[in-house]
Amino acid sequence: MQDVRPDVWSAELEEVLVRVGHRFGQVDLRRQMRAYVNGLLGPVGRKNSWQLAEYVGHRTPAGLQNLLNRARWNPDEVRDDLQEYVAHKLGEPGGVLIIDDTGFLKKGTVSAGVQRQYSGTAGRTENCQIGVFAAYASRHGRALVDRELYLPKSWTTDRDRCEAAKIPDDRDFATKGDLAKAMIQRALASPLPIAWVTADSAYGQEWRLRRMLEEAGVGYVLAVPKSQPIPALGRIDLVIAQAPNEAWERHSCGDGAKGPRVYDWAAAKLPTVYDFDGDQPTHHRWVLARRSLARPEEIAYYLAYAPVGTEVPELARIAGSRWAIEECVQAAKNECGLDQYEVRRYPGWYRHITLAMLAHAFLAAMSATATTARGAAETVPAPLHPSPWQKSGGSWQFTVSHRHTGGKPITR
Repeated sequence: MQDVRPDVWSAELEEVLVRVGHRFGQVDLRRQMRAYVNGLLGPVGRKNSWQLAEYVGHRTPAGLQNLLNRARWNPDEVRDDLQEYVAHKLGEPGGVLIIDDTGFLKKGTVSAGVQRQYSGTAGRTENCQIGVFAAYASRHGRALVDRELYLPKSWTTDRDRCEAAKIPDDRDFATKGDLAKAMIQRALASPLPIAWVTADSAYGQEWRLRRMLEEAGVGYVLAVPKSQPIPALGRIDLVIAQAPNEAWERHSCGDGAKGPRVYDWAAAKLPTVYDFDGDQPTHHRWVLARRSLARPEEIAYYLAYAPVGTEVPELARIAGSRWAIEECVQAAKNECGLDQYEVRRYPGWYRHITLAMLAHAFLAAMSATATTARGAAETVPAPLHPSPWQKSGGSWQFTVSHRHTGGKPITR
């Protein structure tokens, strides 16, 4: 952070450490927490307890290992403080909550939740743990704000194995979607100002998650598989295939490493609206598609729920913000040792991950400070006919005749 003066860095780090310090009841434990976070932020080759201890001047790693494994403190309380800190430093009314999972490659069978399972991080099936994460993104920056360890059924059905890994007795099997819903509910109850939620198709295809957001009045742009059914219209890929050429618009969904990420987008409002304020609808549901300019056969599909008046460029921007969580996870791994832990038990995983997230949130706040300072200074079958795509009032929407619905109103 060359744009941040050392005194500003020190003052901000002290604010973070004081903010969470009351969660660590003993003076010695607070010192260990401070040393651990300082080590995670330092130029340490591999951020395990041994190398962190050497960096912060400890003769042995016993104190840092005690912090992760045996000491009495609740990482969920630190997570709550972290969310409050991110809300203070990065929050804005249009903030986006992003859900995704990442793999942590592991050897052996002892680490909590480990088994051979697909890791999107590795792009193949590996012996690994899977963590489901939530990130918060705004114009000011982005940071990880929540985490859950996925426990496969091979673990939750073996209570002796769970006991050995210190997994709580009340921790039953939960799908990644269940973990995501729990994190979203926590985030919505936190100080984080959240207007939108976005995620990939593994989460977007879950209608319970979408309905939960609608009932909370929170907008979403969620990726879905090409086979996603649209009530009264059919598969989403067949619906998009019927879009006329003029329905495709070119928009950027945000800046990437090489500049704006520009795609062709097609979007149309669905005919069913459930939410009204008196006689006026408050939200519309949308179908959205993103088409690559270089490879037009590559199309990504989305379902969206947006306040009345939302335009397609805004939906594209929210869809594009999903990349922020990948950047957060990678930065937290590279800079804060998110994946460099050597703990095997369930409590140790949450403790290390939470403190690494805290260190990353601090870096995100520093980046926001520096930015402010600089500112001051596949082929689908032939479509059915007639096409339901119609243009009205300057935007596209779907119209569905009674012939499509059997004379019945459209329902979920």
